[in-house]
Amino acid sequence: MDLSPSPPDHESRGLPGFACGPPGQIGKAGEAMAAEDNGAAHRVTIGVCVMEKKVFCSPMEQILERLRSFGEFEIIIFGDKVILEDPIEIWPKCDCLIAFCSSGFPLQKAQAYAALRRPFLVNELEPQYLLHDRRKVYEHLEKYGIPVPSYALVNREFPYQELDHFIEQEDFVEIHGKRFFKPFVEKPANGDDHRIMIYYPNSAGGGMKELFRKVGNRSSEFHPDVRRVRREGSYIYEEFMPTGGTDVKVYTVGSGYAHAEARKSPVVDGVVMRNPDGKEVLLIVKVGNRSSEFHPDVRRVRREGSYIYEEFMPTGGTDVKVYTVGSGYAHAEVCGFDLLRCDGRSYVCDVNGWSFVKNSYKYYDDAACILRKIFLDAKAPHLSSTIPPTLPWKSKEPDQSTEGLTRQGSGIIGTFGQSEELRCVIVVIRHGDRTPKQKVKLKVTEEKLLNLMLKYNGGKPRAETKLKSAVQLQDLLDATRQLVPPIRSGQESDSDAEDLEHIEKLRQVKAVLEEGGHFSGIYRKVQLKPLKWIKVPKPNGDGEEERPIEALMILKYGGVLTHAGRKQAEELGRFFRNNIYPGEGTGLLRLHSTYRHDLKIYSSDEGRVQMSAAAFAKGLLDLEGQLTPILVSLVSKDSSMLDGLEDASIEMDEAKARLHEIIISNAKATNTNGSVEHPWMVDGAGLPANASQLLPKMAKLTKEVTAQVKLLAEGEDEKLALTSSFSKYDQAKALGKTTIDVPRIAAGLPCGSESFLLMFARWKKHERDFYNERKDRFDITQIPDVYDSCKYDLVHNAHLNLEGLEELYKVAQLLADGVIPNEYGINPRQKLKIGSKVCCQVGLVLCILIQTCYLWSNMDKRKLSIYRGSPHKNPIYLNPYSII
Repeated sequence: MDLSPSPPDHESRGLPGFACGPPGQIGKAGEAMAAEDNGAAHRVTIGVCVMEKKVFCSPMEQILERLRSFGEFEIIIFGDKVILEDPIEIWPKCDCLIAFCSSGFPLQKAQAYAALRRPFLVNELEPQYLLHDRRKVYEHLEKYGIPVPSYALVNREFPYQELDHFIEQEDFVEIHGKRFFKPFVEKPANGDDHRIMIYYPNSAGGGMKELFRKVGNRSSEFHPDVRRVRREGSYIYEEFMPTGGTDVKVYTVGSGYAHAEARKSPVVDGVVMRNPDGKEVLLIVKVGNRSSEFHPDVRRVRREGSYIYEEFMPTGGTDVKVYTVGSGYAHAEVCGFDLLRCDGRSYVCDVNGWSFVKNSYKYYDDAACILRKIFLDAKAPHLSSTIPPTLPWKSKEPDQSTEGLTRQGSGIIGTFGQSEELRCVIVVIRHGDRTPKQKVKLKVTEEKLLNLMLKYNGGKPRAETKLKSAVQLQDLLDATRQLVPPIRSGQESDSDAEDLEHIEKLRQVKAVLEEGGHFSGIYRKVQLKPLKWIKVPKPNGDGEEERPIEALMILKYGGVLTHAGRKQAEELGRFFRNNIYPGEGTGLLRLHSTYRHDLKIYSSDEGRVQMSAAAFAKGLLDLEGQLTPILVSLVSKDSSMLDGLEDASIEMDEAKARLHEIIISNAKATNTNGSVEHPWMVDGAGLPANASQLLPKMAKLTKEVTAQVKLLAEGEDEKLALTSSFSKYDQAKALGKTTIDVPRIAAGLPCGSESFLLMFARWKKHERDFYNERKDRFDITQIPDVYDSCKYDLVHNAHLNLEGLEELYKVAQLLADGVIPNEYGINPRQKLKIGSKVCCQVGLVLCILIQTCYLWSNMDKRKLSIYRGSPHKNPIYLNPYSII
């Protein structure tokens, strides 16, 4: 059967043989033409009771033309004037009626006409009211066993009605006891309201993305400051489904035909990808056969006269399971709906009612043939509904440009004479430029802090507490503010040195927690570990209980991806796309903009790594906007990636101890595990010969730099916190920036979010930890940290003109170049042992991916090939798994 004809030619919107004319006269003209047609008596009349905007859109015109070309139908288009102004009694009579709701369509009037004339309805009218209420749509889908995302309803009788069963907290909403943690989706119950919101967690930067119907090249907008949900009406709240940035739209005709297309999800960056003709780029997704008689993977379920086809087939990385509802949903022969593909399952998230595919002549042919059979079976069963061997229209599908869309087989002949084909690209990437990682440790005995620890560990006196959320950190900040004196008094010199140090550390904790003005991002966390306990009487007097009297507080912060780091990651993504795939043009970009299931990005749970991964994806896929939506949509967080460090901790401690011995004793690297002929086999290879002489010089220079930063910080921190707009640097808003903050630099402030107080605390810690004057002992494990700070300040704070910083950097670099490699093994054998443990998790992932590619290469290529009707003429497997 020839199903690849070309579109019929017509010079104007008035279709040949159709009842067409000026608006308002189409219905009457249609009746006149029908009466004048000598062959009208034996034809089936099809009434098109649809708003003109929908009738004269290209898909409807193409299908109606094909139906008329069979010669068995008379098409009568009612027109807007007839539909809106004329009484139903004078509407044209018809055997079959195509009527569906759109903006301005009088559905109730169309129902009255159908009750009066009783034509065969392609889509029944009464159930179309369901589409105006998303709550009823989900209820109907669940009735037929069709999977939908996990959801809950918030029904309000009037705007801003307070509901006892609805609770909103910082990172979740609770509805009737069911919690939805961010990211979650908020949909209006009104199906005609297309403003759908996605709320992101503070751990990813916070904010909200608004989805809406396409306006130009935009389909969504990110609002970084919006964190509270709407309360104007009734809403559906549902879990956010991580689909890898891909949406699937499914179009059905009848109960057994489905056409699926993948597109870039508006969740990612909201930019609509268009081809040179201005049409949105949609790529066909192949689903299984349409009958369970011919394909074993299709399950056909019959319920109350409805058919649900559940179909599955691998398509080169994008697996789609399609639930073809057809006549089962709202008794509709023509239906469209949206799918989300997540964790190997498909979920229907929206039903659009009557929908047509755009720019697919193959679909127009199929739809016309199926509708022909439906009409003949309903009104002319005596006529044969068999598809003729040659379709009546002579047409040919226009050539679709494949430039930039496909990657043909490389055709490289391997060693064994076999043609080689790219199966998988695996990339391991380090995070970009960051601020120095920092840590504050102090022992606390204050009751406010001990009570806070008990509050968040369930009242367990010996249990450790971790504070990460905004609510928890705000409680800690409130307590710290009450414990820290507002200003430094002149009496501090008379205080004990340890008390002074304790107050300074609490002031540093306070400054870190106040950074940015609100808690967002993934860069601050606090641990409280109980150290001492006592027995106290229980409040009710019944026995005793333990209560902590001292705890260790550890505040970890810093390590934030800088503007330069974000730019590095984005540029690397663009470089990867343009240079690793030479000659592709926009092919890789366009392919993965619709088939992102082929792209897997894994990241550790460290904030700088997650943001590097998101920035790399932004450059690789040419995305726009903030990193938060990209991070949530495309990056999979895997906290186990760094588990290998724990496994190798004993060997690393041994290496550091031996390294310290070599440097401090000023002993030359001895040949304990190798020979003189192989100097790289000795312990501590790479250390400078004068390492022990460099340590005092490094300590002296560190002290000089710290003194200069102290002068900048004295008296400035409190004044800046109260008066300077630059002190409230918002890290969440800066997530997508790739340029330096010029106003801060011009004001003479440190780069980024760091204040002079925090900068001084950073350098003071280096001075104190690197060299203990009382014990006259150097800690070589601090060398990488000092080197890190030197490099950061030379790059980002050069405008502060710190004397001696460049010299300190050179000394620290000499030592760091020898120390850092040896911390992961003092000799090659130990390096191999430590490396095998550290890389175990990543290595396991790599092995799995390589094995997967091997299995793909041995599977039945007939099942894996992207079928010839799509733009991809050869089976291709571009699967860049970026493990970041």
